[in-house]
Amino acid sequence: MAERVTSSNRQELDETELYKGKDLLIDIETYLKSGVHIGTKVKTGEMRRYIFKKRNDGLMVFNIETIDKRIRLIAKMLAKYNGKDIVIVARRLYGHKPAKKMAGMIGAREFTGRFIPGTFTNPQARIFHEPKIILVTDPVADAQALKEATETGVPVIAIAGSDSPLKNVDLAVPANNKGRKSLALIYYLLAREVLVERKEIARESFASNVNDFEQEIDENQEEKARKTAQNRFRRPAPRRRDRY
Repeated sequence: MAERVTSSNRQELDETELYKGKDLLIDIETYLKSGVHIGTKVKTGEMRRYIFKKRNDGLMVFNIETIDKRIRLIAKMLAKYNGKDIVIVARRLYGHKPAKKMAGMIGAREFTGRFIPGTFTNPQARIFHEPKIILVTDPVADAQALKEATETGVPVIAIAGSDSPLKNVDLAVPANNKGRKSLALIYYLLAREVLVERKEIARESFASNVNDFEQEIDENQEEKARKTAQNRFRRPAPRRRDRY
């Protein structure tokens, strides 16, 4: 019996063909399966220019070539800093392990879970830290870290979903910042490429795989994370394009 071709299968085949022959950091099948290019049904004014298309189900879609180029650019930027001067922030559950994994590999500092106010601005704080650049997993969930970085003049890199504000973001990678597999892939590629840019490894010798970056969660954690995301109050923010 011939395999039934569903609309989702057809869409994946079409997207695979679209990127065929492109010079990407990882094979297109891995990119597509991670859902790194899938946004939400909402798009902010700042993110409008990054939207490649809108699916029939209403979800926004990013161009994978754009994601790939931004990851390369961000890796080049981070590679210019000493690891101890880089901070990776991830309040969102799915970003915890990826952030910790990348931070450990490049010698950076990570802050996962609730970000304590004053971490970047209060020298008397127990965990006071003075980064020279920060990477946030979500401009909304990580708003406190973004705010403090801005107050202290620290450049901000963000993984930005279709519904993300870009106020005070200096460089964004437009991508799925909510999915477990998506965040694992983004941080995997960033960690690898930073090490490659530093000339510490050859790309083909990178020992880890994407699964090593994927957050392990149980059903209770997943349900709690889903409800937290649904109930989080979002304030409308003044719009500003990222500067890159």
